[in-house]
Amino acid sequence: MLIETETTPNPSTRKFLPGRTVMETGGRDFPTMEAAEASPLAEALFNTQMVDGVYFGRDFVSVSAAPGVEWPQLEPIVLETLMDHFLTGTPLFKPGSAADIAVAPDEELAFEDDPADADIIDQIKDLIETRVRPAVAQDGGDIVYRGYKEGHVFLQLQGACSGCPSSTITLKNGIEGLIKHYVPEVVSVEAV
Repeated sequence: MLIETETTPNPSTRKFLPGRTVMETGGRDFPTMEAAEASPLAEALFNTQMVDGVYFGRDFVSVSAAPGVEWPQLEPIVLETLMDHFLTGTPLFKPGSAADIAVAPDEELAFEDDPADADIIDQIKDLIETRVRPAVAQDGGDIVYRGYKEGHVFLQLQGACSGCPSSTITLKNGIEGLIKHYVPEVVSVEAV
């Protein structure tokens, strides 16, 4: 099995391509060890004590090095962990019931969309899905729509994009420009 490795615009994050599907649909962000407990693979990566974040995309895994950890030291460990996972066929997520899952409400990320803005929101979501997400995934990350209010679009950056030094430039110069061009009602795009 060959696992390709790519750098990302975020110097602390690398993108690993195992040559097979990781997630059938969507993506999953593991920003903490506690979040990683849902996945044997994410948990194994965090257990190295050298990982600060993990993201599963459709055909890739992004791994962020903890502060002070250098990639020449971490990359072979990540490759070995990924190889073990995919060769043994270990499930990506631990089995369980929905009763075992507790998701705390995140008030900072909760925006109620006004039904009067439904057409605008549909246009924004379509642009994110068709134009923005594929580009962001190439860099090992993801972007999630969180809300629209009074001309302001709220997005959450995940994976390699979270904490990336160039993410603010990408958000303001790239994503905001694209959305404002196609949806003139948009005044700004903000990260949450």
